[in-house]
Amino acid sequence: MASDGARKQFWKRSNSKLPGSIQHVYGAQHPPFDPLLHGTLLRSTAKMPTTPVKAKRVSTFQEFESNTSDAWDAGEDDDELLAMAAESLNSEVVMETANRVLRNHSQRQGRPTLQEGPGLQQKPRPEAEPPSPPSGDLRLVKSVSESHTSCPAEELRRLSWSGIPKPVRPMTWKLLSGYLPANVDRRPATLQRKQKEYFAFIEHYYDSRNDEVHQDTYRQIHIDIPRMSPEALILQPKVTEAEEVDTVDVSGVPAEVLRNIEADTYWCMSKLLDGIQDNYTFAQPGIQMKVKMLEELVSRIDEQVHRHLDQHEVRYLQFAFRWMNNLLMREVPLRCTIRLWDTYQSEPDGFSHFHLYVCAAFLVRWRKEILEEKDFQELLLFLQNLPTAHWDDEDISLLLAEAYRLKFAFADAPNHYKK
Repeated sequence: MASDGARKQFWKRSNSKLPGSIQHVYGAQHPPFDPLLHGTLLRSTAKMPTTPVKAKRVSTFQEFESNTSDAWDAGEDDDELLAMAAESLNSEVVMETANRVLRNHSQRQGRPTLQEGPGLQQKPRPEAEPPSPPSGDLRLVKSVSESHTSCPAEELRRLSWSGIPKPVRPMTWKLLSGYLPANVDRRPATLQRKQKEYFAFIEHYYDSRNDEVHQDTYRQIHIDIPRMSPEALILQPKVTEAEEVDTVDVSGVPAEVLRNIEADTYWCMSKLLDGIQDNYTFAQPGIQMKVKMLEELVSRIDEQVHRHLDQHEVRYLQFAFRWMNNLLMREVPLRCTIRLWDTYQSEPDGFSHFHLYVCAAFLVRWRKEILEEKDFQELLLFLQNLPTAHWDDEDISLLLAEAYRLKFAFADAPNHYKK
């Protein structure tokens, strides 16, 4: 049994540096230059090679890229996986939108788009389903929709924790992520400025995808996008059309609106990734630490499940790595992911800290089924293909409630429920 000092290391926040920790680097949210103020510099140096700086040794993106190995990249079977995922996914709208973005950017730059792979051919779009009626706290709808008022941040988080109504979810996510200011009068100018910045980045960087040095990364993106959906898992039961998340015919959306959505999505995602950077740096130290924390937490809250997994030599890294790496997006349907992210956005450090307790509650949720499996192969197969295809908001709400209880009992309390 680990000593008390060893046990505290995962449950007591510390400011000391750990092996594998990273320093803040310039990224999408904090670019090293302003493309609007330095537009002339961008255009004049777009094709010029940069001169290496020898005065100070720093870690570069090229070094990180060359030293990083994708844990999912299986090599020879990538093409087969991509084709299989494309056939099993109901992703017509997603692929059409992605291809339209490629065409639009390339046409604006006067360059041809890359040819679509054999596994990425489009299918006929299904008819859009009628939107479901708004749900959630009407106070949140009122506070966000009234342009002449500003909802305090803490009040907005409190109202959003139990789910955000559809009509105000786009604006609420922008506010909760910190992308938009709370001051209503500043929002239009901020949106316009950030959208211009994004397309200035597109003009400068987008065509670099055709460079030989980026081909492996570009190919990996095309492999990863389809398999982010739980429907890519062959053993998941099929979901009937009535149970699928609402679909939208993007052909009817004005081009300018799509451009704004693209820019807003980029900046919101940048804000999200800022809090979990160490999940995706070399050796992924953030994920490894969170998997270890999950193992210790489960050993405290359900020792029988923990011993059962250990007895059959099932390691947490074998199933929980994907839970941390993909934020449970491959484990639950898209509609459930959206509901889950409502709460993650409302929780302080929701993606980096609260997600741990959600994963613990998610594992214990299948306690009965886990204890019934008496074989390593069957256990692992079950944990990698959990039957969540028919989950809805009620299932996610119960999961989040249990996760909150665990957080309240164990966060920053290393001696609580001590063995």
